[in-house]
Amino acid sequence: MDVYQLPAIAVLSDNVTIVQQDELKIIRIIHEQASAAIALHGGHVISYKPEGQQDLIWMSEQAIYDGKAALRGGIPVCWPWFGRIAAPAHGFARSSQWKLIEHRENETGVIVSLGLSTSEETLAVWPHHFEAVLNVEVGNELKVSLVMTNTDKADWRFSGALHTYLNISDIDNVETRGMGPEYIDSLNEAKLTQGGDVLTLTDTIDRVYTQPKPLITLSDPGFDRDIAIENQGSNSAVIWNPWAEGATAMGDMQDDGYKTMLCIEASQHAPSIESGTTVKPGESYTLSTTIGCK
Repeated sequence: MDVYQLPAIAVLSDNVTIVQQDELKIIRIIHEQASAAIALHGGHVISYKPEGQQDLIWMSEQAIYDGKAALRGGIPVCWPWFGRIAAPAHGFARSSQWKLIEHRENETGVIVSLGLSTSEETLAVWPHHFEAVLNVEVGNELKVSLVMTNTDKADWRFSGALHTYLNISDIDNVETRGMGPEYIDSLNEAKLTQGGDVLTLTDTIDRVYTQPKPLITLSDPGFDRDIAIENQGSNSAVIWNPWAEGATAMGDMQDDGYKTMLCIEASQHAPSIESGTTVKPGESYTLSTTIGCK
């Protein structure tokens, strides 16, 4: 699917249109600084292309756009929990229908704000009241911010992640720096492990880096670029690639899809719902990631 070739079903401004892919409505942004696309299903960024660059965001060729399944690729919003510590895995935000709140633009770019709030469906799986706003800022960088507000009468706890799939030329020839020396190895019984300063991959990886630096850099000589990732409001950075066996086992990823993607995620990690980050009534918390080329 090339979202930039789809016909507009609604024109919101000179830079912002609505298109449809299968069952999903997608906000498409075309600006002189960059282009982007955001599915209302999941509040899911599915593309970000700075002017003159390959897409920085990877989407599976076999992603399912049926309005039910979570999309494979892009930037899934994993909230109000991350992982399989409750059901559904990674929370309900990534498979919920978000609403367009507003869009703004000027010569530097476009900002789109989406909203999700308490409903019968959310209360059925998480018995708390909330308002969530996803701000997507598209310019010479991409900034995605999840602002979660407690509208309940009692504290609630959360974990979460902006589960960014980065588009790369070849998994065998990229290097990651800045992830920090220590990680929880999800493939080895969550063992706390020490690592090196430079990460290169030869097999599957699923790690929660507990001491990431403010700037994580993914060097990709095949695309002649370094991708810079700056996360805020996070206590960790998750790095994941399913490798060949994992990709083959997924019905919504092509068998060789692992070769051209690497997840580097802003995460507020917790091993359980009960140990998550507390947000008091009336208070808000923001988790964000900023992605750009160096």
